[in-house]
Amino acid sequence: MKKINLETSRKKTEEVAKKAIDDYKKFAIKGNVVDLAIGVVIGSAFTNIVNSIVTTIVTPILSLLTNKVDISTLFVTLTKGPFKSMEEAKNAGALIINYGLLLNSILSFFIVSIILFVIFKYISNLRIKSEAKENLEKIETTKTCVHCKSSVDKNATKCPYCTSTLEV
Repeated sequence: MKKINLETSRKKTEEVAKKAIDDYKKFAIKGNVVDLAIGVVIGSAFTNIVNSIVTTIVTPILSLLTNKVDISTLFVTLTKGPFKSMEEAKNAGALIINYGLLLNSILSFFIVSIILFVIFKYISNLRIKSEAKENLEKIETTKTCVHCKSSVDKNATKCPYCTSTLEV
């Protein structure tokens, strides 16, 4: 009969648990995970702001354009007769499809996507300008070795890569 050493078993279990905790810490503290979490929180807050703008500003303006019909109150009943309002249909126990809320959500999505596109384009343009400026600064302070085609300081007399003599 095989004898089980409890102390050895406990130590192995502790080692496995410590390794799992260390692996989790490495994963959770990585920059990408933290950046993603921050992005999700900011995105959620941004979505709430845009939804508020849609329901408090855009929808009333659309109501003016659609003969004072509030888009969010549009619905279809699947059972029973016609109703004047959604509350009346709900109180009567009718099955309803509130497609007005879907239209509001689609409108919110388009507004969020347009705003994010504008922000992305702005950041992209800033990045392009910054990279162009860095490249210009690099070009002004360097020259190309005629032998190995490496970029070297413009005042260098010897190439640090191929050790060829360079013209000043």
